[in-house]
Amino acid sequence: QVQLVESGGGLVQPGGSLRLSCAASGRAFSTYNMGWFRQAPGKEREFVAVISQSGEATYYAASVKGRFTVSRENAKNTVYLQMNSLKPEDTAVYYCAAAQRWTVYMSTRNAYNYWGQGTQVTVSS
Repeated sequence: QVQLVESGGGLVQPGGSLRLSCAASGRAFSTYNMGWFRQAPGKEREFVAVISQSGEATYYAASVKGRFTVSRENAKNTVYLQMNSLKPEDTAVYYCAAAQRWTVYMSTRNAYNYWGQGTQVTVSS
């Protein structure tokens, strides 16, 4: 089992940047593919990005591609989400998640075995 704790959320103006972190503990972090999801008030939780075990493969939602970058440091048991050019519509609670297997369904919630508690990101002037 793995425990996930997100940090780095906060209030930022439109056009600004934030970097989210997700620290993992428990079983070998490097054996998990790591995803980021977000959930805005009144909306379904949606996929943001995913990175493979080694970091060689990444995949992004169309709404964030070119603005967000997912990365990981296996030696630190941490995955990051660098968010640039933030928009008000990026406002949401952001969750990291761990998946034991890489499948074609990495953009779906069911692909992930473990979830963090989330961190709030608010983009507003």
